[in-house]
Amino acid sequence: MGLVMIEAAILVVFPFCMAFSIVSDTLSMTIANRVSLLLIAAFAVLAPMTGMAWSDYGLHFAAAMLVLAVTFSLFSFGAMGGGDAKLMAATALWIGLDLNLLSYLIYAAMIGGALTFMILLFRKSPMAVYAGQVAFLRRIADPGEGVPYGIALGAAALIIFPQTPLCVWAFERITLI
Repeated sequence: MGLVMIEAAILVVFPFCMAFSIVSDTLSMTIANRVSLLLIAAFAVLAPMTGMAWSDYGLHFAAAMLVLAVTFSLFSFGAMGGGDAKLMAATALWIGLDLNLLSYLIYAAMIGGALTFMILLFRKSPMAVYAGQVAFLRRIADPGEGVPYGIALGAAALIIFPQTPLCVWAFERITLI
């Protein structure tokens, strides 16, 4: 794979997966497993091509496993959706085990809190009655449904992405061309 192709793959795959997760969770309240699998496979292939040290590569996988352990626990207690848990772990893989991961979690919590608050307001509003005309709004208006947290996870990831090692590497390489 040519160097320009590696940069392009890095700058396209992650943002596309996040945007797809946002739209998918908004419309169907699901995040397909293929999104997380694509993120994992792309990182596993692309990161070594950037010259990332094997110790750093391992720390990225450690970040993913740590996040997966926590989010799987939350899923087992019904506090988080399975798609959200897998997406967070795959996102952590790209971010790595550093302060960017903490920033991602903080952004996700802040955006998720605001999203949850807005959805709760919407569910209590007169507009919720009219939401029945549109399938995805009907799900969002339903108090028995969860919150499409993939919106917050994807948005937080897109905010952090420019600071991640792979994105920084890709931008540095592009400026050399």
